[in-house]
Amino acid sequence: MAETAVDRGDVQEQIVTPWDVVASEKGVDYGKLIEQFGSQRIGGALLDRIERVTGQKVHRFLRRNVFFSHRNLEQVLDNYEANKPFYLYTGRGPSSESMHLGHLIPFIFTKHLQDVFDVPLVVQMTDDEKYLWKDNLSLEEVHRLAFENAKDIIACGFDVNKTFIFSDLDYMAQVPQFYQNVLRVRKHVTYNQVKGIFGFSDSDSTGKIAFPAVQAVPSFSNTFPHIFGDRPDIFCLIPCAIDQDPYFRMTRDVAPKLGYLKPALVHSTFFPGLQGPKGKMSASDASSSIFLTDTPNDIKTKINKHAYSGGRDTEEEHRKIGGNTDVDVSYQYLTFFMDDDDKLAQIKKDYESGKLLTGQLKQILIEELQKLVGDHQSRRQAVTDDLVRQFMTPRKLNFDPSK
Repeated sequence: MAETAVDRGDVQEQIVTPWDVVASEKGVDYGKLIEQFGSQRIGGALLDRIERVTGQKVHRFLRRNVFFSHRNLEQVLDNYEANKPFYLYTGRGPSSESMHLGHLIPFIFTKHLQDVFDVPLVVQMTDDEKYLWKDNLSLEEVHRLAFENAKDIIACGFDVNKTFIFSDLDYMAQVPQFYQNVLRVRKHVTYNQVKGIFGFSDSDSTGKIAFPAVQAVPSFSNTFPHIFGDRPDIFCLIPCAIDQDPYFRMTRDVAPKLGYLKPALVHSTFFPGLQGPKGKMSASDASSSIFLTDTPNDIKTKINKHAYSGGRDTEEEHRKIGGNTDVDVSYQYLTFFMDDDDKLAQIKKDYESGKLLTGQLKQILIEELQKLVGDHQSRRQAVTDDLVRQFMTPRKLNFDPSK
């Protein structure tokens, strides 16, 4: 259940739902979320096992606790070691023309998982959800945005032979097994349950109340008969931000009642907005976000003007006592995107000692993001409409059902 915002003096409790994230001045308390949601922290022993099983250094998102929490990740590794198949499932709610940097986080990590484990992936575009929650978006517009956002997802480098991207509005009409599983979930989840999990009120539309089942069923392999046949026993791993966990707590509760497997999850922290740690980057606030369509000058201006600083009020004070990397947005962004651990550690040391000034730190980030976004834009330009349609056509993927 989402936390309720309650003022206690000048301190406000955090709110974390699939639609709203509000934190205290210190940012989101992820330890509290683990306790509240009942997930498990990803610790050193599990990281060691991932490295041992895959034979590769763990991804920087795991090394730096960007993906920090999980449900049944050990079972995924058990399956992999036993040569049993699993698949990946993640998604995107298409509410804006362009995705922003925060939207990239689950896809960067999912791409890594697909490469390391050599498994199929399904990507759900919840255009129906955005129609229900966004009063300013028509059905036609959310459907168009799903197609456009798919180009950004494809530009992350996914293998067309192992990846199926689908619009809920399309797939519901194309494949009856999708709606059949939606109905199975809806029959076993009560209004009181979804109200308790998601905080729905009596004034919410019946469409919103019914939607969670739609996000649940890609967790079940027989939702995709063109990939897995009618098998309900292919294990699913879902990389997602922690605010999406309520959907899958509901899913994991209902799965055994249907004779299906509970999905496993790995949860990421939120990618902060430019103004600081209180929430997450938002597509509806241009000044809080670096968009994948931004020009090099846009990136430079936004970082210099809006990026919250952990530096001191004067250069003299900063040189004397150093900056605070715990709240500095430029440093926090580097932890997501700079792969070199040694270089990042040196930046942290120099900034906290006062050797590196805020302006210099911002310049390092600007150069990093200009390259990241520029490279992404080049890859996106190469994504044709025909390629998008290929990714979004129900079809067989490279998957061995005999395992």
